[in-house]
Amino acid sequence: MRGFITGLLSIWHAWIFLYRNPSLFRYALIPFFINVVVFSATIYFGAEYFTYLIGTYISPGDNWWWQILAWIARGVAFLVMLVVVFFTFTAVGNLIAAPFNDVLSEKTEHILTGTSSAEAFSVALLFADVWRTVGDEIRKLSMFVAAMALLLLFSFVPILGPPVFGICSVLLTLYFLVVEYTGFVFSRKHLRFSQQRVFIKNQRSQSLGFGLAVMLTLMLPLVQFLTIPLAVVAATLFCIRNMDGNMSNRAELK
Repeated sequence: MRGFITGLLSIWHAWIFLYRNPSLFRYALIPFFINVVVFSATIYFGAEYFTYLIGTYISPGDNWWWQILAWIARGVAFLVMLVVVFFTFTAVGNLIAAPFNDVLSEKTEHILTGTSSAEAFSVALLFADVWRTVGDEIRKLSMFVAAMALLLLFSFVPILGPPVFGICSVLLTLYFLVVEYTGFVFSRKHLRFSQQRVFIKNQRSQSLGFGLAVMLTLMLPLVQFLTIPLAVVAATLFCIRNMDGNMSNRAELK
């Protein structure tokens, strides 16, 4: 329970860390603006498509039973659209901001561990690992898009499909958020995805709290614009403080 509470408060702790280390703000600005643009576009197009979908395919008739079915169908359509919009925003936003998030995570780790970067900040430094970070993002997105597609298909199963889809899609999104943001640390240290999964499993309570904290932050009006940089800082603090010595040593040897 203690680990879950720590994870749940991770975004708040990240904000305090940023406040105490204002030098990080310049690395958080670009992810912040990317967050604003992607979130606004996703909500706009998602709302437009949902309105079109309801108006075209779900039009209740005169019978009472048809009105009940239409009401249920609208609820399912809204739930599916909400998950798709949320997932799309998180995936696309992080894909675009990946190189900037990587630098923010690196600078956070330098401050936390007391080390300093040997290179001064520059555009060349910012884009040095761009292909690595973007490649990692694409691989993770491919895996989770495939899983979400299977869940979407299952949502059309009568009676059982919608509730199972609702529960599983939330759990999948929580896991995706943890993998997404802790991945910057693991990728930078050249640790494998299997090692990342073991870390998340060993820290399952704190991982669950962290994923839930990010999801709740994404749901808060205006506050969600700060989600990407805060989640990157929070995940870096989470990883560095909980990685065991053996994992760190293996990373240094690579």
